[in-house]
Amino acid sequence: MVIAPRVADRPALLAGFAAEAKIARRSGWPVAAGAGTTDGAALAVRRLIDAGATGLVSFGLAGGLDRTLRAGTVIIADAVMVHSLVWRTDPMLTGRLGGSTGHVGLGVDRVIASGAEKIRLGLETGAAFTDMESGAIAVAADAAGLPFAVLRVICDAASSDLPPAALVALDARGRISPFRILGSISRHPGQIGALLDLARDASLAKRALKAAAERLRG
Repeated sequence: MVIAPRVADRPALLAGFAAEAKIARRSGWPVAAGAGTTDGAALAVRRLIDAGATGLVSFGLAGGLDRTLRAGTVIIADAVMVHSLVWRTDPMLTGRLGGSTGHVGLGVDRVIASGAEKIRLGLETGAAFTDMESGAIAVAADAAGLPFAVLRVICDAASSDLPPAALVALDARGRISPFRILGSISRHPGQIGALLDLARDASLAKRALKAAAERLRG
């Protein structure tokens, strides 16, 4: 007997932070945010499944591991790797996002801030990008028997180091806290140039993410 693949007639998007979730809502699809942690992503996935989602999409920004990928590059992944295990994305759901770009993502449980570490991870794993939601989505989708896909946009390129303020800028709800940023700058004033570079790259990435979300609505 041949079992037909489950069709994602009501897919949902899972973002990391509030700003990404706001962009995701431009798609008109159901959206949840995982507050930027793998545990939060797993809980948000469960809420989406309980609400009737029949497919799951990891949606948001990502860190580059491949030095050829610039900020603003849209990735629609072929697969996600977590602890050396690989989960393939669903071809039909991937097609709805615009079709695969042929990349593999690396699911992690922390921010990879060092450019040197990003490049090393890319060389060791063959992954092109990393984020903290895609791995949790892949595992949860597999357990629930649901298709999943990944649409991510490169924000920080592989060779770039994240400045200290970028690691403390978000509060527990995933919103930018100016007080945290100012506090970090007062302790590390030499990071201002890197922060301006990151702000420029993040602006490029968010514009690309908005365009991707709006294409889903169409």
